Amino acid sequence: MTRSEFDDIRAHIAAEEGGSDDLLQIAGTLLDDLEQARLREATLRAHYLGLLTAARATVAADAIGDPDPLTFLRHELSKKGQLPTGEEEVLRILSDIRAAEALLAQLEQRPASRPRPSARMRRCAGAARRLPR
Repeated sequence: MTRSEFDDIRAHIAAEEGGSDDLLQIAGTLLDDLEQARLREATLRAHYLGLLTAARATVAADAIGDPDPLTFLRHELSKKGQLPTGEEEVLRILSDIRAAEALLAQLEQRPASRPRPSARMRRCAGAARRLPR
């Protein structure tokens, strides 16, 4: 959703009049939350792109035999205040990455297949009904 779409929706909400002020207030709050989530997502994508670019540059520098290929990655991490400073922090980071790798390995395993519901279960799973208009 673009900024102008957010503005259009806000203008539409502001133009509404009547007894549904509570609903309009909820809609405005939800729109604010959605806009903040989109902003956070854009920020995270920008940080990710910076780290990805630094990682690729590091690998490329290593491939050509650069004497200090980690320069790009160190620079990007230091900009974000994420450069490890002491031995204890280094050990914690290495422990965290091992735990994260183990969790990812668990997530990538296929879950046990569920038994398929019988035809009777599928028929009785719910009743179709229409909402009044």
